Amino acid sequence: MPISTAPYTRKYQHTKTRGHESTVNCGYCGKKVPRYKTFTKFRGFRITDPAILQAVDRSHMHFFQQKLQVCPSCARHHKIVQKGKTVQKKHLRR
Repeated sequence: MPISTAPYTRKYQHTKTRGHESTVNCGYCGKKVPRYKTFTKFRGFRITDPAILQAVDRSHMHFFQQKLQVCPSCARHHKIVQKGKTVQKKHLRR
């Protein structure tokens, strides 16, 4: 079996046993990617000031966070996924 040249470890698992896979748009580039290939990133901010936390209703706290699905190429570019070892180092590890 050839050694993978991808700079990350693929942990893809299909979500359906048969039929058409669901696709999502990448949050950065907009490319259509199967959902099982994407990486999940949460974008948003947290309120740390206690006075503001008491003023804001707890039921509206979920509006401060957005869930992004990111394609593998954008995940490498935006450093969501760390780059792996080179092919030679992977080969020597055996």
